[in-house]
Amino acid sequence: MSGPAAGTAHAATTTDVVCLGESMVTFLPSQPGRLADVPSFGRGIGGAESNVACALAAAGHRAAWVGRVGADGFGDHLVETIAGYGVDTSAVRRDPDRPTGIYFRTATDRGTGAHEVAYYRAGSAASAMSPANVPHEELFAGRILHLSGITAALSADCLALLRELTAPRPGRPLVSFDVNHRPRLWRDGDAGVLLELARRCDLVFVGEDEAEEAWGIVGAEAIRAALPEPSVVVVKRGSAGATVFASGRRPGPRSSNAGGADHAPGSRSTEVGGAEAGEGAAQAADRDTVTVVPALHVDVVAAVGAGDAFAAGFLSATLRGLPVRDRVRHGHLMAAAVLTVPGDLTEPPARDHADRLVALDDGAWGRLRLGPGWTAADRAHEEVRTP
Repeated sequence: MSGPAAGTAHAATTTDVVCLGESMVTFLPSQPGRLADVPSFGRGIGGAESNVACALAAAGHRAAWVGRVGADGFGDHLVETIAGYGVDTSAVRRDPDRPTGIYFRTATDRGTGAHEVAYYRAGSAASAMSPANVPHEELFAGRILHLSGITAALSADCLALLRELTAPRPGRPLVSFDVNHRPRLWRDGDAGVLLELARRCDLVFVGEDEAEEAWGIVGAEAIRAALPEPSVVVVKRGSAGATVFASGRRPGPRSSNAGGADHAPGSRSTEVGGAEAGEGAAQAADRDTVTVVPALHVDVVAAVGAGDAFAAGFLSATLRGLPVRDRVRHGHLMAAAVLTVPGDLTEPPARDHADRLVALDDGAWGRLRLGPGWTAADRAHEEVRTP
C-alpha cells in the first residue's frame, strides 16, 4: 500500500538528475574492530543512489531522489537529512506497512575480508517498489535518470521496475547505471542480470573487480566487449584509475525507431561522450575513443562511498559538457573528498577549486596528494605535493 508523497511538490522538469533506489539509516562504529566488539554506533544515512543525489545537489545541480521508506522515525530521518542537502524528495513514498531499512558496518575497507556489514533490509519499504507504484513521470522528469544494480537485487518487483525503466521508449532520458555489485545481495540470485540491465543503458559505471566477480569478465577491454550498446562505459580500476570507452554514436532510447528517428514531443537532450541523448540510437557505433585517467594519491580515512561520489563527479561534469578526461578527474576529486572523511557524504570542493585541479597538467596531477581537509583549501597549488 502506498502512502502520500513526502513533500509538497514533485520534481520539476528542470531537474538535472533523478536518482532511484533504497536509502537506509546506517550505524557507524565508534571505533575500529569487529561488530561484536564495537560498544556504540553513530547514526548516519547510506544509499548509493541517494548518495549520488546528495553529492550532485551539494555541487550545485538540481537533483531528486525517488524512493520508498517506512512511515517511521528512521524514514523521517532519511527524508529530512537527504532534503537537507538540497535534494528534491517530493516523490518519496511512505509505506505504512513496511519498515525503513537499516544496517551496521565496521570501519574497515569494504574490499577487505575484515569488513563486516549487517543489513536489516529484508521486507523493507524500498523492496516493495514496483512498476505499479513508482510513476514514470517522476523518474523521467530530469535530464538524466541514475540507477544502480543494488535496486535490482532487492526483490522481483524491484528488478521488474528496473527492466521497465531501461526498456526502449520514446522520451526516455539518458539512463546512467552503476553496476554496484554486492555479493551478499546476490547469494540467492543471478548477478548476470546486471549485465542485461547495463546493456540497456546509455552510461555505465563498473569496477574491474566487480565485473570479474559477477560475470567472470577480466580486463577493461573485455568489459567493453561485453557492453557494446552503452555509448559510454566507465571502467573503474581502483588505484590504477579509470578507463572510459566512449563511442561516436548518439546514446538514447533503444527503440524500433533506432537510426535517428524523431522522439515524442517533450524529450530532453543531454550530452554524453560527445553526443546527445534523447535523439534515438545511432546506426552503427564509430570506433571508441579510449581515455585513461590515473587515480589520485589520497590519504584515506574511510574507504566507503567513494564509488557513489565518483559517479556524482562524472555526472556533474557531463551535465556541464566537459571533455571525458575532465569528467573522470572530477569523479576522482569527488571520490577523494569522501575518502578523506569518516562517512559516506561530505561537502565537495568548490567548483572553481575543483576546476583548477582538473586543469593541472599530467605531471602535476600525478603529484597531487589529498588528505583530510583538502576541500577547504583556497588555492590549487596548496594541494600539490610529492607523495
